[in-house]
Amino acid sequence: MDRDKKALELAEQILKYARNEMMVSLRFMDLALCKLKYLGKETKTMETDGEYLYYNPWYVFKLYQAEDNSLNRTYLHSIFHCIFYHPFVDKEVNRPLWNIACDIAVEAIIIDLGVKQLEDIKDTLQNKEIMDIAKLSGKATAERIYRYFVKSGKTAEDLKDLEELFKRDSHDAWYVDKKPESQNTTKAAGVASTAAFISEDSSSGSSGNGNISTSGGMSFSSITKEEWEKISQRVKIDIETISNGRWGTSEFLLQNITEVNREKYDYTDFLKKFAVLGEAMQINDDEFDYNFYTYGLSLYKNVPLIEPLEYKEVKRIKEFVLAIDTSGSVQGDLVQSFVQKTYNVLKSTESFFSKINLHIIQCDDQLQEDKKITSQEEFDEYFKTMELHGFGGNNEVLLFSYVDELIEKGEFTNLKGMIYFTDGYGIFPEKKPNYDVAFVFVENDRWPIPTDIPPWVIKLVLDKEEL
Repeated sequence: MDRDKKALELAEQILKYARNEMMVSLRFMDLALCKLKYLGKETKTMETDGEYLYYNPWYVFKLYQAEDNSLNRTYLHSIFHCIFYHPFVDKEVNRPLWNIACDIAVEAIIIDLGVKQLEDIKDTLQNKEIMDIAKLSGKATAERIYRYFVKSGKTAEDLKDLEELFKRDSHDAWYVDKKPESQNTTKAAGVASTAAFISEDSSSGSSGNGNISTSGGMSFSSITKEEWEKISQRVKIDIETISNGRWGTSEFLLQNITEVNREKYDYTDFLKKFAVLGEAMQINDDEFDYNFYTYGLSLYKNVPLIEPLEYKEVKRIKEFVLAIDTSGSVQGDLVQSFVQKTYNVLKSTESFFSKINLHIIQCDDQLQEDKKITSQEEFDEYFKTMELHGFGGNNEVLLFSYVDELIEKGEFTNLKGMIYFTDGYGIFPEKKPNYDVAFVFVENDRWPIPTDIPPWVIKLVLDKEEL
């Protein structure tokens, strides 16, 4: 037992040494590197659940003795998993595919950082695979790579070579419901012989059967997740500002940190924010007393004492502008998807008045079309015959001036707002209009979302998958 305790203590000292060495080179990672607590455990390699860094001391000794940056690389590999929320896995995720996607994304970042203390003999081979996968998936983020694997019908067996090339730590703790008991702290060192823990065969782990799992859950508490979200935001700020652009050259780091810190919106809920109060023909359960109603039925047979109120104030979309940027940089297929998504939301009876005042405006550097929609039937017909016009330059001032003219003419009685599907490039009014304006962007690789959009704009960024 004395030997086991000493092994754990020595391994922890080595881990702290590796942590401190990386902090010198990666100053923007200081909070993240110091976040995890150390805990010896019956694991073949190393793993984390966001609160602890679990380690097999004999595996730590092996990495440390290798003198090839293996320990630093594995340590940082696990930290990056936490920064990008990889362990916060959905119960129904395809675990083997998700594990591989996360490992590829993390290794891509570490290679891209170009830090000498993190170099590895496998970097050249890894980098070739990363470039190929990034082209196919769009970006080298775990989410994009995972979606590519799923869509292309990949199985764990298909990706076995990639798993062996990119795997460094275990992900078992990601799928555990309960946190380990404290008495497990001293078990790791004496479980089996050194060889059983550090053999090449055992360190690769199992890949599963490739099916979507419906069992298990997240090992993180919500508090731990919130803490890592704050750390991730801090890292994002540091690499964009404090580091003076030094780490801005790490394309994969920026891709991943932006992906996980991008606010996720439900476009349906977002659209409903532009609703206004209006009367709808339905029973008002909030103001109707069923006691008197049923008492009347029992006392006078089929004659109630009171009748239910027929009208109720509900929030439904009644009056707004749907503007479409048809400049040359906006892709037609994305516009069609956006309109269809909006159409599907509005078509539901709970989100639409029987009579509406919707203007669908297409505009580039000129006003191309203004289609007024006053009923569901007109929207149905417009959607069937819709054509895009324009594909010239940008002049958003013209768009806003035109909407102001419609208001002055009495075309709108209570315009809630405008939803503008755009690339964000162009000339904008200096002052906020008298209605809310939301810019809807879709991420694409050709045209990055500009950072100089007006401060009064409500910014909504959607993924292509969300449309």
